[in-house]
Amino acid sequence: MTARITSLRTYDIRFPTSRDLDGSDAMNPDPDYSAAYVIIATDAADGHEGHGFAFTIGRGNDIQTTAISALEPYVMGRPLDATLNDLGRVWREMVHDSQLRWLGPEKGVMHMAISAVVNALWDLRAKREGKPVWKLLADFTPEELVDLVDFRYLTDALTRGEALDILRRAADGKAEREAHLFKHGYPGYTTTPGWLGYDDAKLGRLCKEAVADGFTQIKLKVGADLAADVRRMAIAREAVGPHVRIAVDANQRWDVGEAIAWVRELARFDPWWIEEPTSPDDVLGHATIARAISPVKVATGEHVQNRVIFKQLLQTGAISYLQLDAARVAGVNENVAILLLAAKFGVPVCPHAGGVGLCELVQHLSMFDYLAVSGSMENRVIEFVDHLHEHFVHPVTIRNGNYLAPTSPGFSATLRPQTLIDYAYPDGPVWTGTEAS
Repeated sequence: MTARITSLRTYDIRFPTSRDLDGSDAMNPDPDYSAAYVIIATDAADGHEGHGFAFTIGRGNDIQTTAISALEPYVMGRPLDATLNDLGRVWREMVHDSQLRWLGPEKGVMHMAISAVVNALWDLRAKREGKPVWKLLADFTPEELVDLVDFRYLTDALTRGEALDILRRAADGKAEREAHLFKHGYPGYTTTPGWLGYDDAKLGRLCKEAVADGFTQIKLKVGADLAADVRRMAIAREAVGPHVRIAVDANQRWDVGEAIAWVRELARFDPWWIEEPTSPDDVLGHATIARAISPVKVATGEHVQNRVIFKQLLQTGAISYLQLDAARVAGVNENVAILLLAAKFGVPVCPHAGGVGLCELVQHLSMFDYLAVSGSMENRVIEFVDHLHEHFVHPVTIRNGNYLAPTSPGFSATLRPQTLIDYAYPDGPVWTGTEAS
């Protein structure tokens, strides 16, 4: 009897991070980190389920969970093996549905909903094959990998043949890189010290703790008040010394001219990059900023909505660091395309993480990139924020500022069953005030 997908269940999971201003920045002063969560179940004897989510900061879950539920007809009743063995086709079916595309195309709530479902399917496939997602992807042939990618809109920058060449070149030394990854891990950087709502004493203390924990790069949120940013950068620079990198993140706060002026004021503190200096849709604005503030570099990506915008950022030289997000674009497949684009243009990928569960997901993408696409860790780091990992069955492991390679099968996306109860919104004990003390 052919095993089939039997259910798609959604959950509105929210964490009250606004109570301590964790995650606060110039555009998002009081976020409640949240997951519009999905579990895909089957009638297969192994009992494995696929887990995925779209990240929001609170009320967005109202819309996002509904959007995920709208994708149920694309997976319900499908033959399990045939579906998981052709996730390129499944991706195209959802992304190219004409009525869903009318809502985008390829952007916004529905694109993020597709990400949650696609990533849940990858989680399910990896669990059934007994591999973490990074290893599952790295073991694919170049031909299998390019079959995952939709090259529509990309061929003026990256063709299928060029992608195959990139992947075939990266095959040399893959085994040695995998051994290095297991031994040393993948470099991380931490945003934990830098939330905008933290007072100066907490900022200085957390900066020192980050260095003691082995991180060689930290990040500060900026953009609300220039005098305050100058003061906070001075505190951070004194705390970490001259050799630790300090990146800064404006979270889209500025116009182009304002971004240039503001970064020039902060340049005395040697910022490693300015992240999201303006609207994520403004490709030419990013390019203008990049030229004006050099040698300070520009990074962006967490709110870039699809591979086409990334293509343009790369074509125009607008970014020096590409910050893909595991749950913003349409899941693993589109991120494989973005990694290939970055490799074509020689731009390091430094994923956006933090949030709830984003660290757990993006580690797989960076490790796959190192093994099978770019073949490099040079100037590459994964963001780390020390919040909410305890809610995952297989949380990230950090040692001396490095992500250790996950070994458990899947995408590291599975929340603990009790978390699904306690943090369910609005009726979970955490939100009704009835949680056990």
